[in-house]
Amino acid sequence: MTGLLGNHFVTQIGILVNDVEKVSAAYAAFFGLEQPEIVVTDTAELAQTRYNGSKTEARAKLAFFDMGSLQLELIEPDHQPSTWRDYLNEHGEGPHHIAFVIEGMQEKIMLLEGKGFALQQKGEYTGGRYAYMDTFKELKVLVELLENDK
Repeated sequence: MTGLLGNHFVTQIGILVNDVEKVSAAYAAFFGLEQPEIVVTDTAELAQTRYNGSKTEARAKLAFFDMGSLQLELIEPDHQPSTWRDYLNEHGEGPHHIAFVIEGMQEKIMLLEGKGFALQQKGEYTGGRYAYMDTFKELKVLVELLENDK
């Protein structure tokens, strides 16, 4: 059985934080790793970010730790409307999503929406695109779809 995504391998765990520099330093010290470079998401023109169906200027500071087969993503959102900001305000710091690499983004979004999981936020990044699906009620975390260009 392949499930809804055609893939059950978790690629990434996303964690929302108020201070990405401080928390990434703590992770680096805890695991004995180098502190990663903090990157900022693309501007709205490039990212084409949409949140709950509307354009948003939302950006975030990110830090990525490669932990073997799994990537840990720390996310410090700005104060523009986004899944990151609303989730952080509502739930506080902590897990936001588990991500899976998929193929056929539009088809997967439509499939999940048909199962009652609403598209919450989507956007582009260099080399691909992402979509957050609202699976919180059932899975207690959001699911992020990642589609990388070939």
